Amino acid sequence: MEQVVENKGFTRRETHFISQRDSFYLATMGENGFPYIQHRGGPKGFVHVLDEFTLGFVDFSGNRQYISVGNLKTHPKVSLIMMDYARQARLKMYAEAEVLTLDEHPELLKKLNLSHYKHTPERLFVLHVKAFDWNCPQHITPRYTLEEFREMRGESD
Repeated sequence: MEQVVENKGFTRRETHFISQRDSFYLATMGENGFPYIQHRGGPKGFVHVLDEFTLGFVDFSGNRQYISVGNLKTHPKVSLIMMDYARQARLKMYAEAEVLTLDEHPELLKKLNLSHYKHTPERLFVLHVKAFDWNCPQHITPRYTLEEFREMRGESD
């Protein structure tokens, strides 16, 4: 399954995959030298492909620990893992992150905002992707969201 891949930016495959995610895992590096991995979530499509090397999303209020945001002040390099458990697919990325204020970037907020989402936006994240690759699906256990399960059963909302 392993092969050398030269990343020339996101293709339709990555763009579609990213647009269907409702969560991902974000790894940052702390001042203590330990990695910190956090689950980030929102409605399906909350992560936007801004161009072939850039992602953006609105960061919403959460547990108010601000560990990832704090880590990014001194170590902006991050790793992301985006999963599609139902289809046994995993996209890994290395990126450099920017944390932006809402009021200083109104045009980007307008582009990324999810007006129908009930949670309060706190900041914007822009991720400058340096490398990405698809992982082997061999050990991904299929799991299904309630929405996916209902689709498989032919149910509608």
